[in-house]
Amino acid sequence: MGDSRRRFLKELSGLGAAAWAAPLLSGAGGAAAQTAEPGKKLGFALVGLGSLSGNQIAPALFQRTKLCRLAGLVSGHPDKAREWAKRYAVPEKNIYDYANFDQIRDNPDIDVVYVVLPNSMHAEYTIRAARAGKHVLCEKPMAVSVKECDEMIAACKAAGRQLAIGYRLHFEPNNLEMARLARERVLGAVKVIEASAGFRIGDPAQWRLNKALSGGGSLLDIGIYALQAARYIAGEEPTSVSAQVSITDPVKFKPGVDESVLFRLQFPGGAVANCSSSYATGLNRFWAGAEGGWFEVNPALNYTGIKGRLSGPQGPRDFGLPAVDHFAAEMDAFSDCILNERPTTVPGEEGRRDQRIMAAIYESAEKGSTIAL
Repeated sequence: MGDSRRRFLKELSGLGAAAWAAPLLSGAGGAAAQTAEPGKKLGFALVGLGSLSGNQIAPALFQRTKLCRLAGLVSGHPDKAREWAKRYAVPEKNIYDYANFDQIRDNPDIDVVYVVLPNSMHAEYTIRAARAGKHVLCEKPMAVSVKECDEMIAACKAAGRQLAIGYRLHFEPNNLEMARLARERVLGAVKVIEASAGFRIGDPAQWRLNKALSGGGSLLDIGIYALQAARYIAGEEPTSVSAQVSITDPVKFKPGVDESVLFRLQFPGGAVANCSSSYATGLNRFWAGAEGGWFEVNPALNYTGIKGRLSGPQGPRDFGLPAVDHFAAEMDAFSDCILNERPTTVPGEEGRRDQRIMAAIYESAEKGSTIAL
């Protein structure tokens, strides 16, 4: 094992060997539920009641988590917040708007704030939540600049509160298996990685296509999954990146909002990763070519239906792993960390690493040259 791999595993504070070796394979009812105080549930407040909160996070908190519950709502739309409060049995006193959000410090029902806002708002509400004495789970991407990442990390440390980033695939069994197969060299050393993440974006007026709110385009939103996959399969930090941005619809994609990005990562152990991110078409596969075969997750990104398989000397086979609710597993894992006073496996430092690499990807595309990391 080289110095880069050792440094990578150490820096991830458990995301490397320890975390991948003991994944939450049973999801919301798995390892987390076995280690925490029986019956204890942490109260989560959702900041932002958009589609992700409505379709995935709130239902998971209401029905499928073991260690946490939906305890608070923060929204700029009072009628919507009241409707949600009735649906999920949230007391009216636990409803906040963006103006009175800081009063959450006086509410003992709320232990954790889950920031589910447009990217450019992540830093502000993470910092405000930390200053209010709450732990923070922030959706990916962590922020829109490395400077913001640093400020978020510093605020949570100063408050003595944990900061986790919403990397749901770190709790999905097939993606965990990809990392294990690579780390243990089950089919030999990985030589080539291909990671693709994308979807065809719709409404041109949505916040994802507004630079002021998104901080970028497809790369920050969906391509970050491909970047993550390349890193946890390689088990090392990349040493250089080269990239190209493509825009076929300049009306929809204004300056600073990328439509598609192709990027190549070089790793110190010799592996290369060819990655793609797009708002123009569906991309949904992580693949690794090793000395003795290959393994993949395809589809790789779906909330349900992720499938893994490998092909080696014994022929092809499916991973055959159980399905989990990614968000329930993610939130229960963070709750377990808080309840048992141990660090999260997806800390702010992990989000910062991605932000730094994504900034280099954009720089490479702009300059037309390879950027050393």
